[in-house]
Amino acid sequence: MELTPPEIVSELDRYIVGQDEAKRAVAIALRNRYRRRQLPQELREEILPKNILMIGPTGVGKTEIARRLARLANAPFAKVEATKFTEVGYVGRDVDSIIRELVDVALRMVKAEKMEEVEQRAQVQVENRLVELLDPSPVQSTSMNPLELFWGLAHNPSTQQQKTKESPVDPDLEDRRKQTRDLLRLGELEDEIVEVEMEKPHSNLWDMMPGMGFDDVGANLKEMLGDLLPKKTQKRRVTVRDARGILLQEEATKLLDMDAIMAETVRLVEESGIVFIDEIDKIAGRDHSGPDISREGVQRDILPIIEGSTVLTKAGPVRTDYILFIAAGAFHVSKPADLIPELQGRFPIRVNLESLSAEDFARILTEPKSSLTKQYAALLKTEGVELDFTEEGVLAIAKIAEQVNRTTENIGARRLHTILERLLEDVSYEGVALSSRVVIDAPYVHKKLAQISQDQDLSRYIL
Repeated sequence: MELTPPEIVSELDRYIVGQDEAKRAVAIALRNRYRRRQLPQELREEILPKNILMIGPTGVGKTEIARRLARLANAPFAKVEATKFTEVGYVGRDVDSIIRELVDVALRMVKAEKMEEVEQRAQVQVENRLVELLDPSPVQSTSMNPLELFWGLAHNPSTQQQKTKESPVDPDLEDRRKQTRDLLRLGELEDEIVEVEMEKPHSNLWDMMPGMGFDDVGANLKEMLGDLLPKKTQKRRVTVRDARGILLQEEATKLLDMDAIMAETVRLVEESGIVFIDEIDKIAGRDHSGPDISREGVQRDILPIIEGSTVLTKAGPVRTDYILFIAAGAFHVSKPADLIPELQGRFPIRVNLESLSAEDFARILTEPKSSLTKQYAALLKTEGVELDFTEEGVLAIAKIAEQVNRTTENIGARRLHTILERLLEDVSYEGVALSSRVVIDAPYVHKKLAQISQDQDLSRYIL
């Protein structure tokens, strides 16, 4: 990551409108990671990330800033809800699952990167297997050991391939396979049907009990037993085109060094991981009456993870000292001061995100790379309807969004989704039968939405 803070903010501006203070804070935090990696090992160990607490109403861009930052840095990113966790002794998820979820994300990233590196070698093996499927060797009857039947080796592809290799070479078969290989390379056999034998995933008992604290039990149990469990296979009839993707996944996986991948995953999580804890204001407060008795307990459980501890995961022990934590909350009822002092101290950087104005809504509708107006225009263009948003029409939508947010619940930019769905309901329903070109100007917007937006009781349920 060699982008400077101004360049990072510039990239975030392509997707998120306003909130300059929050963008500057996360840009500095990301750049400090790059600076830390340039230091000697002794000094690097002493520099910890400065965690960030974002304060602002819903729908103003808190989550999107963190998510875009992680994509920009190509870093593993996990978003969790603080309300999903419970104090030790209560039924629910434990806070260690935050790091396990982050490890899962990093593992997928590292595996995808390594699979790209071995893809060329895997393609050769895929071609060989496709040729064997299209021109199979003659089946030879062999006696089967009862133990092989018990462990499922009778239908094991590797066992069958081993026995096939021991059979004498048939010159006619080799000639046919050479012709088949040439046709495969020319793409002439892509629609042929082949029968692919693939490993059937084992059912996980713990998947039936989500949120019970058994997140990694099933995976760890399977990992410990290893190859002792018999591998179940299933046959699928697919085209060569589809079989190529299935076999490529299998062959590339065989070429991976899983020990190196696990080590790289742990390093990536420890050095570049980003955790976004949303709704942290919901666990603030010290009121010990009612059903929220464990709120302060959740804070105490989260504290060691943020301070720095070691969590056991499927990739190995992970230190959380250098993971960047970004917490966010509206803090309408509670205040940041209601968090326990130890947790407050672990979020030294606090940024306030402002409520969105009509000007902000207008910019959100037009400026981002994939703005809502561009999305709706692209959707309807697939059916021959040209949707044209005028500047006055966009401003009228923005003013109505601000008015409804002010008079009812303030849900930020999410209000625009509701308003646009209501505004374009007839166009989306009728399609090209209504008109091949629809202009969304101020009179059109007022005609569709003015009566609803002015009636507070009605807008409360519709907008």
